[in-house]
Amino acid sequence: MNAAIILALSLGVFGLAYKLYGSFLDKKFNIDDRNITPAHSKYDGEDFMPAKNWIVLFGHHFSSICGAGPIVGPVLAVAYWGWAPSLIWILLGATLMGAVADYSSLVVSMRSEGEGIAEIAGPTISNRARLFFSWFIWILVILVVAVFAIFGAKTLNMDPTSVVPATGLIPAAMFTGWLLYAKKMNNLLATFIGLALLALLLIGGNIMPLSLPDMGFLSAQNLWILILLAYCLIASVTPVNLILQPRDYLASFLLFGTILIGLIGIFYNAPSLPNTAFHAWNPVSEWKGAGPLFPMLFVTIACGAISGFHSLVSSGTTCKQIDRETHACRIGYGGMLTEGLVAVLVLICVAAGLSSSDLKSTLGQGGPIAAFGQGFGNLSSFLLGDYASGFAILALNTFILTTLDSATRIARYLTMDLFHIKNKYIATMLVVLLAALLALSGQWSKFWPAFGTANQLIAGLSLLVASAWLIKNKKSSWYTLIPGIIMMITTTCAFIYQLTHALFASVNDELVMQLKDSPDYFIALIAMILLSLSFVVIAEMGKRTLST
Repeated sequence: MNAAIILALSLGVFGLAYKLYGSFLDKKFNIDDRNITPAHSKYDGEDFMPAKNWIVLFGHHFSSICGAGPIVGPVLAVAYWGWAPSLIWILLGATLMGAVADYSSLVVSMRSEGEGIAEIAGPTISNRARLFFSWFIWILVILVVAVFAIFGAKTLNMDPTSVVPATGLIPAAMFTGWLLYAKKMNNLLATFIGLALLALLLIGGNIMPLSLPDMGFLSAQNLWILILLAYCLIASVTPVNLILQPRDYLASFLLFGTILIGLIGIFYNAPSLPNTAFHAWNPVSEWKGAGPLFPMLFVTIACGAISGFHSLVSSGTTCKQIDRETHACRIGYGGMLTEGLVAVLVLICVAAGLSSSDLKSTLGQGGPIAAFGQGFGNLSSFLLGDYASGFAILALNTFILTTLDSATRIARYLTMDLFHIKNKYIATMLVVLLAALLALSGQWSKFWPAFGTANQLIAGLSLLVASAWLIKNKKSSWYTLIPGIIMMITTTCAFIYQLTHALFASVNDELVMQLKDSPDYFIALIAMILLSLSFVVIAEMGKRTLST
């Protein structure tokens, strides 16, 4: 199968979905610019503040949701089960489930004065549902901050050429924000200046690679972790127009550039996808940790198809900055489809850009990010030469960093609500401290296997909360309720699968989900806690629906 044809068909699917299903959702939610958004009604100059225009906010939203997820998941899924089932899930998941979850979370939050999706569960379902859902999300977001700090630190430590552009992006973005908001400069001119600074930083990184030395008991990687978390502490309490909006806006051009170069490379080379489009239902002979296609494919590919973290961004930061309701489809629905395109691009890069043996070898030595970089480099070397792989990895690293302070800001909101902390600095310090302890201790790796499932479970719960809001407001809800139920069934099966093999795995058990060949009771405990929290939310929603 020609990869260029697959890419063209995928672009057509996403384009039609945006035009037809996006318009359908706008009608169902009665989108009307006469409704005042929270960015105006609750303006505070810090968290609630309308973006300069919808493109700036799209940059923030897309940068925050598109981290390592749409890279890692598709790479692993292609290796485990094959490119065909992976592609089908990305196309169906992104258009009918993921984009709906992102869009509905954004709109429901806009209509609820900028409240997060967990807080909305209170008036729409019950206070108990709100409390349990908040705890579930809080646990997940702390893990996101810790793990993304580790991923970012690893990349900065291993690739010194990325240090200058990754760190220099912050002052460049602040200068761009100053031009946009303080000097009221024309958007196009301010963007041009910001991109020129970014280009200089990219060149400077190759001319002047930087690395940190080990300092006493702190390794260079752990030192980077502390630096990144210190940055999160500052950035997540800084007004959004100073860092968050302009930085994510500029960073988005890096990924847009990567996408464009990848698309040109695929259409130019027109590589063939392997004839073996499907490997096996349960590829235990090749990949011990894969598991069966159902349910594990649907939690392996999260970002790119559907992701709970997206709902947290939509209802956590984006809803507080959106200027008009009609921008919701462009940002919420369109942002998810754009990430779906990234997932398709990654799928083609590793399926057509690498042989099966090369993919397996690269995954074993460098992991999914290295596999994507190599595949991308093979398809785009005619444009970028030897810099192709490094450029792709640099763009990905930039997005890992941009996700960090968005996640920290969301965790701060939850911490203030759960622990009744009014001081935002104390709440943020608590978040950063817990994430630092988790990242430096290495304990995150013990329950990381359950992270993908927990992330997808939040997506399902977010869709159920949106459905409850629609039902409460006397609107049809099948378009959120059906994908929500599907995700709840899928993630419950995945948790049960992981729980079973965490408890009953033996030394020779080929289905064990962990990296080590022995039962892991800690993973079993985490799985049971998260399952219990989700069941409470589902039970509370059932009671509310029956009483309505």
